[in-house]
Amino acid sequence: MDRAKAIKAIEDLLDALGEDREREGLKETPRRVADMFAELLSGEGRTAKEELSKTFSVNGGDIVIEKDISFSSTCEHHLMPFFGRIAIAYIPDKKVVGLSKLARCVEVYAKRLQLQEQLTRQIAQAVMDYLAPKGVFVWCEAEHTCMTCRGVKKAGSKTISYVTLGDFPENRLHEVLALVR
Repeated sequence: MDRAKAIKAIEDLLDALGEDREREGLKETPRRVADMFAELLSGEGRTAKEELSKTFSVNGGDIVIEKDISFSSTCEHHLMPFFGRIAIAYIPDKKVVGLSKLARCVEVYAKRLQLQEQLTRQIAQAVMDYLAPKGVFVWCEAEHTCMTCRGVKKAGSKTISYVTLGDFPENRLHEVLALVR
């Protein structure tokens, strides 16, 4: 991110809104907003390869589920937050990853301008690519402030998306869905 350019853009936005950038409450706002976006978009250009590279050997392999992974992301349509929880379920094929690494994987893809559907697929694809499980299922439930605070203003409404990749048996999918909800 070009920090100086971002600060200038926020200054221009404040001017366009008719605000006095020199008033006490706004003097540091352009810098603070630039710093905020640098943090919120820190996953841009990264992959989860490093996070998912520390694995452990296992014999057999039934379903592993990490659920209620909280996240926040930024909607690429309105630059407003959306947040919620994600569940990742996978069927190992000789290796598993530390559970905290799944949460770190979520963070990599959540910390960028994003769409919920794309976020869900990127996480599933990363687990497939870097863990090579037999199958993976990622479920995401989120509240979008672009829908709850503006526009239609339906506070509390949630959007659910999920993706399955690989060989994830249909009969097990229903079981996992019941567990993650």
